[in-house]
Amino acid sequence: MTILTNYHHFDGAAWATGYPTNVLAYQGALAPHTGQPYTEAMLMGINGGLCAGYFSFAYEGYDPHLHFLTRYPFDEEPGRLFERLGIAMSVRNTTDPEKAVANVLNALAKGQPAIVWVDMASLPYNYGMTGTFTDPDDAKIWLVMPLVVYGYDRKADAVYLADRARVGLQVDTATFARARARVAKTKHRMMTIGAPNPDKLPAAIRAGIQSCIEVFTGKPPVGGPSHVGNFGFAAYQKWAHLLRDTKQKKSWAKEFAPGSKMYAGLTTAFQTTAVYFTGGRGARAIYADFLSEAADVLELPALREVATLFRIAAERWDDLTRTLLPETIAPFKETRDLLMRNSQLFLSQGAASLEERKAIAARLQTIKQQMRSEFPLTDVQAAALRADLAERVMAIHDAEEIAIRALQAAVS
Repeated sequence: MTILTNYHHFDGAAWATGYPTNVLAYQGALAPHTGQPYTEAMLMGINGGLCAGYFSFAYEGYDPHLHFLTRYPFDEEPGRLFERLGIAMSVRNTTDPEKAVANVLNALAKGQPAIVWVDMASLPYNYGMTGTFTDPDDAKIWLVMPLVVYGYDRKADAVYLADRARVGLQVDTATFARARARVAKTKHRMMTIGAPNPDKLPAAIRAGIQSCIEVFTGKPPVGGPSHVGNFGFAAYQKWAHLLRDTKQKKSWAKEFAPGSKMYAGLTTAFQTTAVYFTGGRGARAIYADFLSEAADVLELPALREVATLFRIAAERWDDLTRTLLPETIAPFKETRDLLMRNSQLFLSQGAASLEERKAIAARLQTIKQQMRSEFPLTDVQAAALRADLAERVMAIHDAEEIAIRALQAAVS
């Protein structure tokens, strides 16, 4: 049995920044400007901060779905915060399952939390929590992300994890091994990390802010020229255009046509912007928290004014998410309430909420089926909702254009 003494660090809420937040806090790393553990807001800002990215998918056999990216970076690889803060990374790779276990045990024996990459869809506590598809038992779905192992007990057949929830999580050793091995790219990968260099903090903040600005004003962070319209301010313009257009194949009038397809579009847009471990509000409020901290470190009071502008953008995101699933339409309101309840249950109770979350997933499936024959909007009403959403999207665009320009001016 190897369990880290006094591990109680479960504050990290997002995959990209949750594990460093938790591990650095456990290891006693303190931010020089507060004397307290580094906040997830600070690590988020250093990592690159915000994103705007519009992507819709329509796979055969599935309802279409929309994933709007709100945080950067947005994949499973370690972000730039490690380089920017001078945090050493020690990565262990192996093809041997027993060696993979030994690597975790060795790290824990040295008093270091083990950061591992696992298929989230393979972990039972994630039922209904791993993505935008609504069927949590679909074997075709996988999602590899990092989490923290703070205990491994072979005798008790238990692995103890910190993973977004505000409480510890636990899986059996065989399930954990399968989740680690499912995807070849990250199979059995494990990492331990060192301490930040506090002298690098000001430059790290500036680099993170610059990365955020470039996502909105520069070249696409991935995908090259073919993705120019998917990122930054263009992403909002694209979304608004597709909401208003009625002829393009990818328009909402066609790809998310009234009925179950529109329900899927509205629901997945809500999930990825409001409850998909973004911090809510399109992640704009947490970025405002970062800028308020950064103002103290860089001695730039103007950043507090910029933070206020991003809080206005967060309000515009609230307007959009309220409109995606309006409270005035009964099945939409119920869906919204269920999705919010599902997220809150996982965050506050973790695996202890599994049975209730399974019931929520079953109810959402029932509503989804009802939308095929009992969609609550006429074609005219659906068009009106799309037009309303387009206005909300462009209100975010306008608010963030002001905020990003002010951010550029503040750090120039």
